[in-house]
Amino acid sequence: MSPKRFVPGSPEEWLSRALSNLSRAKQPKPDDVYWEDICFDAQQAAEKALKALLIREGIRFRLVHDIGELISLLKKAGIAVPESVTEAVDLTEFAVEARYPGPFEPVSEAEAEAAIQRATAVVYWVQSKL
Repeated sequence: MSPKRFVPGSPEEWLSRALSNLSRAKQPKPDDVYWEDICFDAQQAAEKALKALLIREGIRFRLVHDIGELISLLKKAGIAVPESVTEAVDLTEFAVEARYPGPFEPVSEAEAEAAIQRATAVVYWVQSKL
């Protein structure tokens, strides 16, 4: 079953896409998939969820993958961000570098699980705010 579509650019559509990325991250990892790719989906889930909330609050943001920058914008607007969401700043490292071959340490299963937990905290927090 396909996810429900919302108005393009709306907070609901951004959150729907975040939930889609989170769902992919939580799927059992096929043998031919890198843990880094799982972490990318986790990062994307958190990023899209935060952007959904920024849109809902009427807060302008740059098109960046930096979770810390997005959280800072929320805090500057007076939105109390829980520590479990703030911890998701670590996901930023999976936004670009981990997607490409390069000189980085491979991601472990434990690191991927932690990334999924952080992304889940962000997505569910944003969902509760919308």
